[in-house]
Amino acid sequence: MPRVEDANSLPLEEYRARFLPVSLAIGSTDQPCHRIRLERSSSMSTQQFEDCFNLVASSSANAYAASSIGWSPTKKRKEMKLPDLHYLLVVNPASRSAASSVEGFLSFMVTYEDGHEVVYCYELHLAPTLQRQGVGMHLMSLMEHAGSRTGVEKSMLTVFVENEAALRFYEKLGYTKDDYSPEPRTLRNGTVKMPTYTILSKSLQE
Repeated sequence: MPRVEDANSLPLEEYRARFLPVSLAIGSTDQPCHRIRLERSSSMSTQQFEDCFNLVASSSANAYAASSIGWSPTKKRKEMKLPDLHYLLVVNPASRSAASSVEGFLSFMVTYEDGHEVVYCYELHLAPTLQRQGVGMHLMSLMEHAGSRTGVEKSMLTVFVENEAALRFYEKLGYTKDDYSPEPRTLRNGTVKMPTYTILSKSLQE
């Protein structure tokens, strides 16, 4: 079976055992400041899904609306429930309510992009209290670890051009503009239309 299909057919626990490190925690093993839970779009609770959606809406709805992609809550919810999506949920172990403990997440999929086997980062969102603490970098490293163990060629993601902080973050992690990223288009009247997003990638092959 091809590696993409093989990875996506695995039960959740087998997927974690084969492709992710033994410990997903952020912080020391004895006293993790946050736990990471691996879920599929189909295994998350309703509250977990809503927490993730609300993080996307609160941090990115305006950027989506201003872009060529546009913002549609219905379409975003549908995308977030794609069957092969995996989620790395950031959970605060001090939270008393498991139903409202998701404070950040990264969603990713092992898939094909322009004929290449890749791991694609769909979303990375963190509550303000988690930002600039290395959490995003940790989640990215877990995703890249999974992609490397799966044997795919590269890691990919899409970022809005106006999100300069995100661009700097991904560039720091070694991401560069992908060959399939959209280029400026010249319209019939001579106007140059600049893309509102760019596609970045990073090789996972040594």
